[in-house]
Amino acid sequence: MQETVNPPPAVRSTLLSYLSLFTSFGTLLCCALPSLLVLLGLGATVASFLSAVPWLVTLSRHKNWVFLAAGLLIGANFLYTYALAPRLQGRAGCPSDAPNACTTSSRMSRLVLWVSGAIYGIGLFSAYALGPLLMKFSE
Repeated sequence: MQETVNPPPAVRSTLLSYLSLFTSFGTLLCCALPSLLVLLGLGATVASFLSAVPWLVTLSRHKNWVFLAAGLLIGANFLYTYALAPRLQGRAGCPSDAPNACTTSSRMSRLVLWVSGAIYGIGLFSAYALGPLLMKFSE
């Protein structure tokens, strides 16, 4: 019988943090950054950027799914980092040859998580709230 080996909690937490960072960065690239550039009067920049990277048009057509997937991943990462990982870390313990490894890894994971959450928040605001707010205040 073959046993499956699960990665340690610190590795899973770091992997989830980087995955949430890349998905939030994807939401920023596909939906928020073009809106912000057009708002600042840089529509030609958006046009040339989209001609160089045409797959962003397809990604932005599925904006709702992209934001949903990124939000779920970031939310799951917050749940894992602040609710599950502390319990698992107590059981697994840190390696004896590097006692600060768990603390350093946890600190880095939390930093990446909060940066990805901030990027996601900016993207969410720009993609869904900025347009209606500008329309309301321009009347």
